[in-house]
Amino acid sequence: MSVLSAEQTQGSKRRRNLKMADRRAGFGLLAPAGIVMLAVTIFPIVYSIIMSFNNINLTTNGFEFQSNGINNYKTVFGSPVFWHSAWFTVYYAIVTVFVELFFGLLIALAINNVKKLQGLSISIMLIPWALITVISAQMWDYIYNGVYGVLNAVAAGLHLIGQPVTWLGQNTSAVIAMMVADIWKTTPFVVIILLSGLQMIAQDYYEAARIDGANSWQLFWKVTFPLLRGSIALAGLFRILQAFGVFDLPFVLTQGGPGTATESLAILGYRTLFEDLHFGVGAAVAVSTVILILLACLIFLSGFRSMVEEEAA
Repeated sequence: MSVLSAEQTQGSKRRRNLKMADRRAGFGLLAPAGIVMLAVTIFPIVYSIIMSFNNINLTTNGFEFQSNGINNYKTVFGSPVFWHSAWFTVYYAIVTVFVELFFGLLIALAINNVKKLQGLSISIMLIPWALITVISAQMWDYIYNGVYGVLNAVAAGLHLIGQPVTWLGQNTSAVIAMMVADIWKTTPFVVIILLSGLQMIAQDYYEAARIDGANSWQLFWKVTFPLLRGSIALAGLFRILQAFGVFDLPFVLTQGGPGTATESLAILGYRTLFEDLHFGVGAAVAVSTVILILLACLIFLSGFRSMVEEEAA
């Protein structure tokens, strides 16, 4: 028995040593990717936070840091321009995300119920998402153009307008026009996530509900929607992250105008950093934007979780 126990002990030690060797090898293989992630992700974040607490001047030797505490944040939060950009970013994100989730769910349900040409439908639907945002923004700029735009030509042909309208030259129409362009481009992203969630739902649930006499609406509300909540939350979370960081679409389409009507926090940070060269204040804008994004994601997830718990109760 003692010999067997000694052999078992040695065997367990060898297994532990092998596991430790495997772990070390795994960490060694992951180390290059981890270093790259630290270099391109963690370091810029930490550096931006440091910049936000300093007054930064350009010298012949590079940047000169002078600590000024929270003065940059006082400048940011005391500026009406920042609060206007924050308000625009928030309601832009709320409107576009909810509209995209609504239409994305409708399109995903339609494609999921198509038995023929489903692959073709998905391919056609993905064309807006596949386009580079700069290109799609230029296309929408052509559509909205007040002189030769397609929208004016169609609206005039339908006798909806009597004279050309400068859609991107008025505050309200510029905001709506940008939202339409964003919804057109990013709804396919939501569709793909929701469609994958729909196709993962087992047909047994629907068959059991039909046996119990459920109609189409009850099948959706009692079976499809509850089982699709995770996909909806995932799509909403990704879209909130993207919508709060919107930059390329308004930068190309409206340049943040007219005035500051479509100036997002990302554009405000860009102008503060690279046009005004106020690096500390610009970093404070960037850090504040990240905090706002995190709060928005937490609010969305907590609200979604509360809705799920209420329905479960």
